[in-house]
Amino acid sequence: MTYKFPLFIITLLSFSIGAIAQDMYKVTADKLNVRETKDPTSKKVGFVPQNENVQVLDSTDAKYFKVKVTNGEGFVSSQYLTRVSPMPAKKADAPKVMVQQQTSKDNSKTIFIAFVAIIMLGSLFIIFKFLNNKVLMVLATCVVLAVGYLSYLTFIVEKSVAGKYLNHGDGDYNSFEFKANNVIIEDAYMDTLITTKYTVEGDIIKFKQQENTIMLLMRDDNTLVGEGFTRGTFTKQ
Repeated sequence: MTYKFPLFIITLLSFSIGAIAQDMYKVTADKLNVRETKDPTSKKVGFVPQNENVQVLDSTDAKYFKVKVTNGEGFVSSQYLTRVSPMPAKKADAPKVMVQQQTSKDNSKTIFIAFVAIIMLGSLFIIFKFLNNKVLMVLATCVVLAVGYLSYLTFIVEKSVAGKYLNHGDGDYNSFEFKANNVIIEDAYMDTLITTKYTVEGDIIKFKQQENTIMLLMRDDNTLVGEGFTRGTFTKQ
């Protein structure tokens, strides 16, 4: 009995360490989708390209593993993963990896500019063609030009945010540093810096993270609020 009790403790500790250990796996599929739940019809939260390594957080279910991706956590089919090695310990002094995220070209603004230009030219043509009263002609021209200018300021001129906003909580992201045309995201868990483009729509900042659209609410000039993968309150440095 004296020898069995220490042996039981050692076995229990070994099992606990093995359960907590997080392994690294390589993706064998062309594009492995990451979903919210184990249900293969649930919402996609991202994807991992072929031959990329992914961290497995939970492998108790032999069919579906819980993994860590850049923008959060999700589930993938285990049949498209091959084990590489246990998750290496994080190096304190290792330099952060900068990832440049490519975004698809958006032609919506070009189409809108062309549409507004056609409407303005058509309106000016009608004014000069059919209005014989010079006073009305001048007033109508001013109205058309004013509407065109307001459209330019509202829909065409890109709004931007400047400065670095820090998260003082325990969210997935440490900070967002906004430049004129892009934002540098500091991932808290993967210890990487990701650069991507962003847009401002009213009080909402939007940017792409893999296949997902991330949104931040501008509470004021010095405070941003995020939900979901970007949960937390970010204050300007």
